[in-house]
Amino acid sequence: MCGIVGILSTTKKDVGLYIYDALTIIQHRGQDAAGITTASKGRFYMRKGNGLVRNVFRTKHMEKLIGDMGIGHIRYPTAGSSSEAEAQPFYVNSPYGIAFAHNGNLTNAESLAKELFEQDLRHINTNSDSEILLNILASEMAEEQKHRINEGDIFKAVTKLHKRVKGAYAAIGMIPGYGIFGFRDPNGIRPLILGERTTKDGTKYMLTSESVALTALGYKITRDVKPGEVVVIDRKGNVHFQQCSDSSTLSPCIFEFVYFARPDSIIDNISVYKTRLRMGEKLAEKIKSKWSEETIDVVMPVPDTSRTAALQLANELDLKYREGFIKNRYIARTFIMPGQKQRKKSVRQKLSAIELEFKDKNVLLVDDSIVRGTTSREIVQMARAAGAKKVFFASAAPPVRYPNVYGIDMASKNEFVAHNKTTDEVCQSIGADKLIYQNLKDLIWSVQQGNPDILSFDCSCFDGKYLTNDIDTSYLDNLEVRRSDQAKQDNMINESSELIYNDAD
Repeated sequence: MCGIVGILSTTKKDVGLYIYDALTIIQHRGQDAAGITTASKGRFYMRKGNGLVRNVFRTKHMEKLIGDMGIGHIRYPTAGSSSEAEAQPFYVNSPYGIAFAHNGNLTNAESLAKELFEQDLRHINTNSDSEILLNILASEMAEEQKHRINEGDIFKAVTKLHKRVKGAYAAIGMIPGYGIFGFRDPNGIRPLILGERTTKDGTKYMLTSESVALTALGYKITRDVKPGEVVVIDRKGNVHFQQCSDSSTLSPCIFEFVYFARPDSIIDNISVYKTRLRMGEKLAEKIKSKWSEETIDVVMPVPDTSRTAALQLANELDLKYREGFIKNRYIARTFIMPGQKQRKKSVRQKLSAIELEFKDKNVLLVDDSIVRGTTSREIVQMARAAGAKKVFFASAAPPVRYPNVYGIDMASKNEFVAHNKTTDEVCQSIGADKLIYQNLKDLIWSVQQGNPDILSFDCSCFDGKYLTNDIDTSYLDNLEVRRSDQAKQDNMINESSELIYNDAD
């Protein structure tokens, strides 16, 4: 999962700082690397590197990021690689010069890389599928052999791209001297939204992963980019839309609403905040029917994502809601941490318990989901150490049992705590007295109420059904090798021995 931003200004003012601000707002979508590319007078200006946005960019870097349009990216790697060479945006010089940022994952990346080498005569320099996607686009644009590009050429190239590429992709591109553009895969798995801000001097347009980046910076939401659709914004501020897929069905990733997106975001006209309220309501209904004999003294969220659901759950059950854990906000999200030992260490660094809220109480802990079980196990132990009599655990999402192949680094299936386990076995594994999961149909209902026009969602990590219809056992076996904790540790060792130079330093 990554975050992308593109801004074009008709005021002719530099946009680098605005992209920086937008990236910090969606920093929760990736904390591994960050990058910004701007364009001015036909030239690109780029700075990217590993780390948080605030650590990658200094004043000396921002002063060099000149231009009235630009794109930015924050990375969360899906295959364990943290190489600085794979930080985005990427760039190709032919045709026209294209800078590019991508959120998602291509499921046929291996065959595409072979095609690019043998048929398109293009060289891929990293292991990133985003570089592959950019080169597919560039190759299709080059077919026209035109000196000047227009929106029709971009529409035609993306139409051909949709026919070659499978998987999930929301992407933003920039062509110096022309403008910026964005597109979304035919299933709309990854989000992309357009907004604008008009002043007396002109208008700024922003494409980004989440609406919160728009609203926080004073932009008015225009609309979501539809699945299979392309939007092009030229330097004069003309906005062009066109559907470029023969077959498209909006099926957004349901895990965006469970965990990744900020609660104050709206994705495909669905409020993430209200969705999580409804998740709490449905979970409360299940607890009432299943745990009528249990005495619960207090409901506590596992900070931060589960707060909204936990608060509504407590209201529905007429129970006290308390903040029993205090979070250190300077520790990265443990879901994203590479390696089991690092995640376990980070849980203790990230959270500390307030003993007086736990002592001699039956506590119901609510989390958004349980993936590997590492965080849940540590938190249950912390609750017991703080004096809890009983520790009950509730997950606002169903059991995670299948790999996500569309851009979320969910572990290989053998690292899922719920893989081939019953709820009671998972409960025993995390050390809780009782465990309850949300039903998948109730999760879907919770999201769908925000936009009844959406008839399907990508729920693959819960039900193992993959929208692109190209995922088989061989693909998943290969994915498991690349995404295992051991593979990530090996990558970290290999990358730590590399010397990487950056001319922008």
